[in-house]
Amino acid sequence: MKNKFLINSEKLQNSLRLRLNPVRNLNPQSLTRILDNFHQGHLAAASLMWEAIERRDDVLQGVISKRKKAISRLKWEIITLDNSPEALEHKDALQFFYNNLTASHACDGNQTGGFPLLVKQMLDSIAKKYAVHEILYQPHSSTQLTASFRFVPLWFFENTTGKLRLLSPNNSTESSPLTPPYWLITTGDCLMESCSLAYLYKTLPLRDWLHYCERNGMPGIKGVTDARPGTAQWESALQAVHEFGADFRALMDRGSDIQAIDLSSHGDLPYPPLIDRMDRAMVALWRGCDLTTLAKSQATGASLQENETSILEEDDAAMISETLNAQVDRQVLQQLFKVKRGKAYIQLQPTRTHRTLQDLELYRQLCEMGLPMPKSHLYERFGIPQPSADNEMCISQSHKNN
Repeated sequence: MKNKFLINSEKLQNSLRLRLNPVRNLNPQSLTRILDNFHQGHLAAASLMWEAIERRDDVLQGVISKRKKAISRLKWEIITLDNSPEALEHKDALQFFYNNLTASHACDGNQTGGFPLLVKQMLDSIAKKYAVHEILYQPHSSTQLTASFRFVPLWFFENTTGKLRLLSPNNSTESSPLTPPYWLITTGDCLMESCSLAYLYKTLPLRDWLHYCERNGMPGIKGVTDARPGTAQWESALQAVHEFGADFRALMDRGSDIQAIDLSSHGDLPYPPLIDRMDRAMVALWRGCDLTTLAKSQATGASLQENETSILEEDDAAMISETLNAQVDRQVLQQLFKVKRGKAYIQLQPTRTHRTLQDLELYRQLCEMGLPMPKSHLYERFGIPQPSADNEMCISQSHKNN
């Protein structure tokens, strides 16, 4: 399974040279066009726009980072289908693979890491629908294999045929298919489509609000004088108005007066509610709650927030696990042991708090009703390693007495 990276220096240089900034002149018409092109398979403009929005919006940068970090910090385990020697051998191989893999970024050579970084990069699919990695497999021994995963931004690809294809470095209309097993493709919700709309309708009122502050934050100045235009007294009053507006001090002739004109609107401005509405929408999309729920101190609000966050965490963990099971685990075990379906796989363990207690109570009641669960299912459900002959068992005192 020897291969080499396809994203070479020529493609990287062309990408950096030709990269545009779709956010600079973003408006409803241009945003609609970019999103329509994305759904037609032309991914570059949308992916570049979403990348810039993620970096620049204060709310998005926080909630996206929190969601990714929540999953990348989860514990993971290699689960076996049974306790056979073959399953344990497959487990050891996958354990070595994931403990020794490396992750990097095609456009940022400073970004390197291990399995947690790989998970963060895969979670980019939640924002942009797809997250793509090149895989460089690295044999270590006859029963050990690891790999380097290099994250490739979405603007290197197109999807006009319904399958992601790598764009040619010299011709944006030519592309080549992604050959398995050397590519890892993660698919997600594409939340940045909705967030880009919220971002646009947040920045437009923000811009208008800023213009309002610049224009109406300082009062207007009106000068009143009995002097005739062109006279020395007139020029003195005119100079006084200019100096008052600039430095808030003036000396005037008798018979002259300076008055402030209030240009601000009376009542509430329309900008803050609209901006707040867009912020709430983005938080709700990414974290499962809005800012109102986060600000509540009532138990009901806290419970809803916990439930929604738990649902997202479990779904994200399952998505990462299933993607790796289908596209990586099978390939590693097939290469090492020549099997179509291995007897071990990786699984991220979400932090199930309230649901764990509920499930424990449910299983206890089922057992009392004469409907016991398979032990392998219970071990997998609660993320508990299955005991083996080499491991010392921990037995409670009540079981000893029984």
